[in-house]
Amino acid sequence: MNRLETKYLGLSLKSPVVPSSSPLTRDLDVVRRMEDYGASAIILPSLFEEQIQQEEQQLARFLHSQELGHAEASSFMPIPDDYNSALDNYLDCLSTMKSSLGIPVIASLNGITDEGWIEHAKELELQGADALELNIYYVAANAQESSQQVEARYLRIIKQLKDEVNIPLTVKLPSQLTSVAHFAAQVKDCGASGLSLFNRFYQPDVDISTLNIKPVVKLSQSHESLLRIRWVAILRSQLDIDLAVTGGIHHSDDMAKALLAGADVTHMCSSLLINGTKQITTVLEDFVRWMDEKEYQSVQELKGSLCQKHAIDPSAYERANYLEVLDSYTPPEGVLF
Repeated sequence: MNRLETKYLGLSLKSPVVPSSSPLTRDLDVVRRMEDYGASAIILPSLFEEQIQQEEQQLARFLHSQELGHAEASSFMPIPDDYNSALDNYLDCLSTMKSSLGIPVIASLNGITDEGWIEHAKELELQGADALELNIYYVAANAQESSQQVEARYLRIIKQLKDEVNIPLTVKLPSQLTSVAHFAAQVKDCGASGLSLFNRFYQPDVDISTLNIKPVVKLSQSHESLLRIRWVAILRSQLDIDLAVTGGIHHSDDMAKALLAGADVTHMCSSLLINGTKQITTVLEDFVRWMDEKEYQSVQELKGSLCQKHAIDPSAYERANYLEVLDSYTPPEGVLF
């Protein structure tokens, strides 16, 4: 028996470690090493419909400029044979991964139109994706758009895709929801097989020297997993849906906490970028030693044993321990207030 085996999105996985969507998962050689080190599946970088649309617009402008002033060329504007669009490259990458790996390959999609979501999801299914992660979040910056409208849009996308594709769907949820549990239940009712908690966003920064807005990439830290673990514990007690923790999984302790709370898998990204892909082996070996110390025979045995329903103090996952947390803070020695 494989003690580390778990199930996610109907897939039997050899371990709870699934490298998440990142530049690492588009490189076949890197992904092969991840598989050798114990990764049980991979999630490809997201396919962005917005990028596809931009490329199509650029190509249209290019062809139009060739036509101007050359009437004889109006019916002969060939696209170069070696031209590959972002969509072509993504589908080629997916096909290569599927033919080269022995672990499931999960595609990731970020659409902006109903037609785009459906069209590209079908293409990814046809190309062999084992499941599809829906990166549905967008910045709801329009003051005229209510939270109900935003959530209704999300749910409509999920339901439409469920009606059009047959592979399992997992939804990468944002944490900025008024009622995470209620919305998660609606996502399940729309046909999603899994939830990934939570989408981790990169925030724009202000350069006070140039007065420009600049992009900043900050990798996660272990403490960020606690928000995910809290909500996994709450949702596991209420919903029959597969759960993944993404964000802040760096060490075996982080993974153990997530699985005890009720996660089926843990996604890793920042830790692999910091420590290299062999970190997967380190995490799994340390995790097995912890299982031995606690006398757990399998991941299945421990999974969810500390979810809210099974916790000694279920209220600890909610507000009841708020004052206790505040009172537990000890200032550094020598600091005066």
